[in-house]
Amino acid sequence: DLGRAPVPRLVLGLAIPAMIAQFVNVLYSLIDRVYIGNIPGIGDLALAGVGVCGPIVTLLSSFGTLVGLGGSILMAIRMGEGNNEAARRVLANCFLMLTGLSAVLTVSFLLCRRPLLLCFGASSATFGYADTYMTIYTAGTFFALMAVGLNYFITCQGFSTMGMAAVLIGAVANILLDPIFIFALDMGVAGAAAATVLAQFLSCAFTVWFLFCRAPIRIGLCRPNGRLMLRVAAIGFSPFLIMATDSLILIAMNAVLQRYGGPQQGDLLIACATIVQSCMSLITGPMLGISSGTQAIISYNYGACQSDRVRQAARCVLRMCLGFTAVLFVVFQLLAGQVVRIFTADAALVELSAWGLRVFTLAIIPLAVQYARVDGLTALARTKTSLALSLFRKGSFVLLTLILPVFGGARAAFYAEPLADTIAACVSGTVFLLVFEKHLRRREQQAKAAASQRAVPS
Repeated sequence: DLGRAPVPRLVLGLAIPAMIAQFVNVLYSLIDRVYIGNIPGIGDLALAGVGVCGPIVTLLSSFGTLVGLGGSILMAIRMGEGNNEAARRVLANCFLMLTGLSAVLTVSFLLCRRPLLLCFGASSATFGYADTYMTIYTAGTFFALMAVGLNYFITCQGFSTMGMAAVLIGAVANILLDPIFIFALDMGVAGAAAATVLAQFLSCAFTVWFLFCRAPIRIGLCRPNGRLMLRVAAIGFSPFLIMATDSLILIAMNAVLQRYGGPQQGDLLIACATIVQSCMSLITGPMLGISSGTQAIISYNYGACQSDRVRQAARCVLRMCLGFTAVLFVVFQLLAGQVVRIFTADAALVELSAWGLRVFTLAIIPLAVQYARVDGLTALARTKTSLALSLFRKGSFVLLTLILPVFGGARAAFYAEPLADTIAACVSGTVFLLVFEKHLRRREQQAKAAASQRAVPS
């Protein structure tokens, strides 16, 4: 019960399954990269090729987040207001949006994949692997978008365990299919991509079944509402931009490493960055599960004008994010070498990646403030504020990625992450303190004014 159950219990009840679901979701790409990096003879080059595909994979997923997170926040607010019919219209229109987007994105990326991969850092040695993986993965865009986008509508209705189950089904399938396709059937990189697409199909099928047949608010037929779709896109644009600009960061990083690393070190540095960013996703993925999985609590109680519960939820989410990143900081700083050996047995790549991982994770504890506060503002429909904060962090990251190697060489690019995270955390924390209480008071005043108008006899 989002409006009456104890807030700490609600946060744990929604955050933990969403956190696990996001962690498992990260395993889609992570497991592929572990197996690919261990293909005899070609593992390191194949890993670099798949790493070049990372920006496109992230960008495709971000469109699912645009519709899913934006729509689920609006749906939760309508549920908090007691307007379930409006909530159904939100869900139906979001289903139409995901269907249309998947068709457009599939055609666009299949037609443009070659210039995109070359622009994103593919070399003559790695292009073949990147092209193979990207072609097969893009063909399954419909399943990826539906699995990601519709899962938010399961969680926002309070069924976080079912949302977690949808992701687990795909992850387990991917774990089982990867070694069969890659090694037993000798499909290599193509096998990794095919296993991922099949796994996403299973997640998609479960999610669609639940929302059509079992959820309290189900997907139904409706007339497309352009204004409602624009509202969904406006709310979801900030988290979409967070994920989409992750692609820009990957592009900038790969291009800088290829340029400053040169023919001798470029592919090795990109393989290192692929490993480091994969490990980093083990932090950002689950933390996104905490901050976005609990948005339904904030949005519902904001819609119900229960400001004290909103404040309590925001505090609980921040504490949970800080605790999670503190544990991961210790793990990656102390065990970086052991972690990267999962991806490769090459001694030079292990040494370089362990160093890169320690650098990348220097500021993950401040990063918790960024995630909790930006997603908290998004849950309150403060989309312009959260968007500005997201752009500031990503813009700082890209700028530092481009500038630092000029003075310190290719390796200096790895310091862009901790510097950007620290600066952004300070800015986001300050802005949240300045606008949060004002926004809640404005909502309370609006509710009182609406109640007064209803009380006046006609």
